[in-house]
Amino acid sequence: MLDPKTADPRAEARSRARAIHQAGGLEQALAKGSLPKLIECTLSEALVLGLLKQGVRKYFAIFGHGSTDLGDVLRVYEEEGATRTVNCRNEVEMAHAATALRWQYGELSAVVTSIGPGALQAMAGSLAAASNGVGVYHIYGDETTFGEGYNMQQVPKQEQGLFGRMTAIMGQSYVLHTPEGLRDALRRGALCVNHPYRASPFYLLLPLNTQPAKMTLNLAGLPARPDVPKLAPAGDTALDQAAKLIAGAGKVVIKAGGGTRGHDAAVRRLAEAAGAAVVLSPGSTGVLPDGHAQNMHVGGSKGSISGNYAMAEADLLIVIGSRAVCQADCSGIGYKKARAVVNINGDLADALHYNKTVALIGDIGAVAERLAAKLDAGVLKNKRAWLEACAAKKAEWAAFKRQRFECPPLQDAVWKKSVLGQPAAIKIVADFAKQIGAAKFFDAGDVQANGFQIVEDDRSGDTFTETGASYMGFAVSALLASAAADRPRYSMAFTGDGSFMMNPQILIDAVEHGVRGMIVIFDNRRMAAITGLQLAQYNTEFKTNDRVAVDYVQLANAVSGVCAVWGGEDAAALRAALKAAQAHDGLSVVHVPVYSGPDERGGLGAWGQWNVGNWCEDVQAEWIKQDL
Repeated sequence: MLDPKTADPRAEARSRARAIHQAGGLEQALAKGSLPKLIECTLSEALVLGLLKQGVRKYFAIFGHGSTDLGDVLRVYEEEGATRTVNCRNEVEMAHAATALRWQYGELSAVVTSIGPGALQAMAGSLAAASNGVGVYHIYGDETTFGEGYNMQQVPKQEQGLFGRMTAIMGQSYVLHTPEGLRDALRRGALCVNHPYRASPFYLLLPLNTQPAKMTLNLAGLPARPDVPKLAPAGDTALDQAAKLIAGAGKVVIKAGGGTRGHDAAVRRLAEAAGAAVVLSPGSTGVLPDGHAQNMHVGGSKGSISGNYAMAEADLLIVIGSRAVCQADCSGIGYKKARAVVNINGDLADALHYNKTVALIGDIGAVAERLAAKLDAGVLKNKRAWLEACAAKKAEWAAFKRQRFECPPLQDAVWKKSVLGQPAAIKIVADFAKQIGAAKFFDAGDVQANGFQIVEDDRSGDTFTETGASYMGFAVSALLASAAADRPRYSMAFTGDGSFMMNPQILIDAVEHGVRGMIVIFDNRRMAAITGLQLAQYNTEFKTNDRVAVDYVQLANAVSGVCAVWGGEDAAALRAALKAAQAHDGLSVVHVPVYSGPDERGGLGAWGQWNVGNWCEDVQAEWIKQDL
């Protein structure tokens, strides 16, 4: 073992980190000659250098005995300004923060954990990234390669590489059993986390004994971040076929999935050229401005009057950037009158999910623009009656929502007083976020389900709702991303009392790392989304609430640096609380009691079908009859 009193054992690493920082990057340092092409270093440093070449400068970490060597390299590189490490208190939280950093800001980062329970926690959290197509590096400690006996916290089984096998199920994985395998690992990782259509987490497993192993590294040979050109069909045959279907159809609906985020202009141009009603997914709000006449809002099992009407009545379905998730297409029976499908997607399997499909494989923006250009003004002639019918349903949905938004406080059995209904409360907070230009994150549960029915976005990127995995605690953890972002945006987490308690350590980490944002806790003292399902399906609730009252204002204010306020029981009090919370230079928390009970004005309802519980038999019977 090295004597800590001797000369700096990381002197060469420090010199390299300093050269990279001064040059503005690894490739710049190589070009200037301040770094040689061939170096001798440990695998841990080689990994940091390889990730730097791909633009990874930021790490979310909880160090343990399974990551001591990597942690020490990151210490030196941070001291020299080449990297930054955000230390966290929960592996799930930091997995969510890294996901949000890529999703919201486009910044690629890495998650670092020890071996065993920490790695499993982070892997569980990575489900959110995997489900939403977000690329993030995950680096976990792993058992030693000498097989000298069980390592503490490894899987206690007489088999090799079990963590690598588990992580490979979630995404792609590489066990760095041999240090020289790093180049291949990083090449595969770069393609995985930067995939243009189906990005996902990439898991690097670092055995405890290979982290400090010495190796010869060719810095010039490390793979850079790939620059993938936009792809579209080579010829016009499929595009002409799709244009002909659109021209001949009387009722066209576009289902804009999560993949349409960032393609706002192309989606709008195609919708207007095709005379199509546009139905959004929870993750694509804002792709078409909320007030646009052809925006029918969200559709699916928890959709809207207008969105589900357009899905049910359309004779032609145009799917853009959607995985056809069960809740988004009512478990496969949402398009009962559609006779054909045009599917724009970069992924072959998703593009061919439905039968009778003209598949347009490639970049959504490039393909949508080319298809729109093939539609002349005559296409709209037979679409007027359809769009008028959809507009009437949109007006009906707006009136329905208005009743909920304007509903006075309702007497609640648990709170034993009148409190705001959840739609009314969420609308007030969403309007406030829009007014101050804040990004909105929605946590799983009833808050999320009502939230994507309520938000009125005019561009994508204003709302992030993690419906891919519906991971409780995602929204509050996502606020930590702004602490690492180059250009942070004030963000607000909309969470229920249950979701908040899944990751309350954000209260500490936000203060530690200087987050400026807001958590709004909509507290109905129960898992209202599941209570609602139980009542709808079995006419009784079971074990979805508790008798324990929590003073979240007192709890949050116990953390130095957090400003927590009571949200009150009416609209005026909530607006005043939001204003006071937003004035705080740091993390603020607003605790809002909300109604849960039999009064229908306390929720926005469900408008579709879903293959769950005792609905399965009916839904599956309809699915069997579907031709698509």
